[in-house]
Amino acid sequence: METMDNKLVIYNTFTQSKTPFKPLTAGEIKMYVCGITVYDYCHIGHARVFVAFDVMVRFLRAAGWKVTYVRNITDIDDKIIQRAQAQQQNVTALTEHFIECMQQDEAQLGVLPPDASPRATEHVSEIIALIARLVDQGMAYVADNGDVYYAVEQFKSYGQLAHKSLSHLMSGARVEINHAKRNPLDFVLWKAAKAQEPSWPSPWGSGRPGWHIECSAMSTHCLGRSFDIHGGGADLVFPHHENERAQAEAAYQQTYVNTWMHVGFVQVNQQKMAKSLANFFTIREVLVHYDPEVVRYFLMASHYRSPVNYSAAQLDNAKNALETLYQALRGQVLSPLEPDFAHPLKQRFFDAMNDDFNTPQALSVLFELAHLVHQQALDLKAQGLAQLLKYLANILGLLQQDPEKFFQQHVAMEAAAIEQLVAQRNEARAQRNWALADEIRDTLLAKQIILEDTPQGTIWRGAS
Repeated sequence: METMDNKLVIYNTFTQSKTPFKPLTAGEIKMYVCGITVYDYCHIGHARVFVAFDVMVRFLRAAGWKVTYVRNITDIDDKIIQRAQAQQQNVTALTEHFIECMQQDEAQLGVLPPDASPRATEHVSEIIALIARLVDQGMAYVADNGDVYYAVEQFKSYGQLAHKSLSHLMSGARVEINHAKRNPLDFVLWKAAKAQEPSWPSPWGSGRPGWHIECSAMSTHCLGRSFDIHGGGADLVFPHHENERAQAEAAYQQTYVNTWMHVGFVQVNQQKMAKSLANFFTIREVLVHYDPEVVRYFLMASHYRSPVNYSAAQLDNAKNALETLYQALRGQVLSPLEPDFAHPLKQRFFDAMNDDFNTPQALSVLFELAHLVHQQALDLKAQGLAQLLKYLANILGLLQQDPEKFFQQHVAMEAAAIEQLVAQRNEARAQRNWALADEIRDTLLAKQIILEDTPQGTIWRGAS
């Protein structure tokens, strides 16, 4: 672990600027990230949020911070109920299935589990208590239809996170007509029970929570009424995070979140990837064709705030880039001793990540190290450089595999048979039988196996 230098600078959506990070408690960071609504398989857009915050947490801990990372699971919602009804399935059975699938996908991508994964259905009592507090304060009201709504006009700073004025939101409100609301912008906190839907008892009758109140209740329950970082996808800035802020700050009369962070969209043909647009690719679909580390590399190759365009060409570029880094580790004997933390490239890596988690710049440092390893391949210094390369890459969740296994995966031919042909070729070369050596090389190439003659001997890998 590093000694924390507190040089961290983060872009805050609320201020629309990069500012030095100041924790509420010295040396500690409490972070809450909005997770997914579990009614279907996770797509690559979800994966980007998973990976982006996983990289941040990995780095912060490597830099010496004590991080408490909470990411919720929405397991009760209109979409979940509709999917369960369409499939004639129990809501709990549906959500349990997709939670398990999400966890499998994350494990494949090398995403570490959060410290806590609260589920909305496990925090209904906290949700009801928070709604009751808002009702008592006059910030929420019970409508004629039995629903409970948040009174947006009562919260004077509404819209500040999304940088939208209340008057502008009112004039441009695109909301369905609901005569139960006092104001078109008011949003539901508690939904009155309907037949064949899950419900819980409450002071306002049986029902279930609205989406926005779930996160306000879970985040403050897990991390306190004020905490350091709240994150999620860029699509959550408005209305979800705006509504979360309005609920929590009205209820507790203090700043809810110090730093708001949002991850850019994954796009397909310059359009946001989304289930509603039917232009999404699930994580498990993509992993059929690409190594999970390749997908992880692709997702962090752009800065987390920037949109990234999904395509086979981009994934192929990520594969080639990752192979370059793995090549630098081939044949290197990595010592169990600590890497050279005094090396200037190590500091440049940490400087890049301290600058709003600039992964593209951090990756460029890895490529510089890989180049130096190749330059000094026969020098003892190469081992130390390779060790530093692996250490820094591991902070990003990369270079987790044995290099030989990485290059030799997905090869149809048995490894033992390949090694036997390599040995025969080496013998042919020793006897200057170049024709036989070339014939063996061509035989293997026809099976998508590439031979590389290095100072350490002949190595092989699957063709890209």
